[in-house]
Amino acid sequence: MDSPIGPLLLAATEAGLVRVAFATEDEDEVLETLAEQVSPRILRAPGRLDLAARELDEYFAGDRRAFDLPVDLQLAHGHRRAVLDHLRSIAYGTTESYAEVAAATGSPRAVRAVGTACALNPVPLVVPCHRVVRRDGTPGRYRGGEAVKRTLLALEAA
Repeated sequence: MDSPIGPLLLAATEAGLVRVAFATEDEDEVLETLAEQVSPRILRAPGRLDLAARELDEYFAGDRRAFDLPVDLQLAHGHRRAVLDHLRSIAYGTTESYAEVAAATGSPRAVRAVGTACALNPVPLVVPCHRVVRRDGTPGRYRGGEAVKRTLLALEAA
């Protein structure tokens, strides 16, 4: 789908949205990983993605602050899954530091692991890893690029 931050690749299973990929990611590599880890049968079924596309459009228009669509987090395990579960509780327009997320997930020393979980988040935007920032408040790195992270934070601050 087209978006204000560039084209996004969306993928879903019957359980829900399983992957959101940015233009900075290699589309063939994303699809290959999905084929290996989710199902070797990847079909173009845009109807399955209508709800995700609509909610993302509403988010970018400033009309949606939380996503209601079902999400399939089968690509995240262990502590990474705990981090992603916590990220969904970070409210629109607010941020938490990597250290705060680590503490909230019961592993206060696992700050780097939180960074890794955010970097490998299979459904960015919907699971808002962009709301995790450095202790000093600077944005830090982002799978979609640092400019995209700043844009998303600015969108939510408006």
